[in-house]
Amino acid sequence: MAKKYATPWQRYKFLLNGLVLILPVWFLYQSLSPEFPPALETQTIGEYEISPMPFDLDGPYQHDGEYVKDFLLMFKQGNISNIRQAVLNIGETPLSLSQVQSREGEEGFLHGSRHGQHVHGLAKPTITQQDSIWITIENWNGDVLTGRWDIPDTMLSAH
Repeated sequence: MAKKYATPWQRYKFLLNGLVLILPVWFLYQSLSPEFPPALETQTIGEYEISPMPFDLDGPYQHDGEYVKDFLLMFKQGNISNIRQAVLNIGETPLSLSQVQSREGEEGFLHGSRHGQHVHGLAKPTITQQDSIWITIENWNGDVLTGRWDIPDTMLSAH
């Protein structure tokens, strides 16, 4: 038997169902159209021409007990199959390959394809003006190359 007087909850609860149906469409749109900050200037390091791009302007976050910041490195020149290993860190000095290898996790090492290399760059909890973005590359013949980028002001203002 139907109620003679419907409460506001009874009259409008179907709107909650509509909201539940619309929210996944909104989140799908957001995930398919991300906005990234601009890439840093392209630098030539040995045979490679590299442009790093941070995934966001937020500060470093903790990943498996280490503070890291995510980057996409685009290699515009050079054969990345000639790279034995490469690491990225944010700090006052570059980390040597042996320092990064002695750590527990895999953070800091570049991985990906010829279209782009992803890296969880090792960092301190806060990024300061004295820090730089460092990349250290070792080729298969044992040559070690080092590159440096200044920290953009937009990454500093996030703290």
